[in-house]
Amino acid sequence: MDNQEYNSIVSFIWGIADDCLWDVYVRGKYRDVILPMTVIRRLDAMLEGTKKTVLTMKKQLDAAHIDNQWPALCNAAGQAFCNASPFLLKDLTSRGKKQTLEADFKAYLDGFSPNVQEILDKFKFRDQIRTMVDADILGAVIEKFTSPDINLSPKPVYKDEEKKIVKLPGLDNHGMGTIFEELIRRFNEENNEEAGEHWTPRDVVELMADLAFYPVEDQIKDATYSCYEQRCLGLIQYWERCA
Repeated sequence: MDNQEYNSIVSFIWGIADDCLWDVYVRGKYRDVILPMTVIRRLDAMLEGTKKTVLTMKKQLDAAHIDNQWPALCNAAGQAFCNASPFLLKDLTSRGKKQTLEADFKAYLDGFSPNVQEILDKFKFRDQIRTMVDADILGAVIEKFTSPDINLSPKPVYKDEEKKIVKLPGLDNHGMGTIFEELIRRFNEENNEEAGEHWTPRDVVELMADLAFYPVEDQIKDATYSCYEQRCLGLIQYWERCA
């Protein structure tokens, strides 16, 4: 994916704020909705292909009265996370009543595995649901993020049934991290904040990795390693570990 395609995705997501949140949130608060919704939509897109398998597994686990279901459900999802609710995000666009949409959206969020719940709690995203429901914009926000004009899935979207002509390319975890960083940078500029207080430039991340890796290069075994940096990098690397 080239820079033009990255910028197209960022601009589309940025436009959701102007289209849906204007006159409900002050501009400085747009990110309280847009950033967590970007994460939610990315995870939703990654889980879409295995949703039926996960629900079948959950039904079997419920019948067997198994309490700790998350390891098996995540395994069924083929990811380090999963969603055990009966919904995909796109399923909620058909809800006509605000009360029904609110209840189903909360059930959808509650269906995520504990590791995703930690992310949602950090964002304090559930605090925004009542505001969006009262302003009748929750449905519009969900509809925008599930639009066929944007692809946050790692799999490409094709124009033809034979899957030979790509309409929208897939977005790998590195690309998702890049887009998320750019959104943070733009929001911080809008709020006259120092971007460096909230995210780490990619060049700095690469330098940090080199400094950590090269001195022990000959000692590293064939295994998965992770490094947590106490800013946005922690979330970015979470995505990259879930490849």
